[in-house]
Amino acid sequence: MTHDDRQFMQQLFETQTQQFQHHLSAVAESFDHKLGLIADGHEVLRNEIRETRTELKQEIELCNFKIDAVAGELKAHRADTEAHHGVYRVKES
Repeated sequence: MTHDDRQFMQQLFETQTQQFQHHLSAVAESFDHKLGLIADGHEVLRNEIRETRTELKQEIELCNFKIDAVAGELKAHRADTEAHHGVYRVKES
């Protein structure tokens, strides 16, 4: 192998190494970008879950309030109908 051949091989090796490093850098940058998008997506989903949880808690509290109100009205109605035996009568079967 001549000196020119060795220089050519060394230059070729350096060029290939630089191209590989550039390609690897581009792949790493792309991977970081995609990983960032995934992290952002998870953050959005986490916020939506929190908002949904808050809304559901509010809905449940409203339903509990309505159930308590209906139970109170039913209790008052039942007490009233039992007081008037001749008009209305509540029977359990």
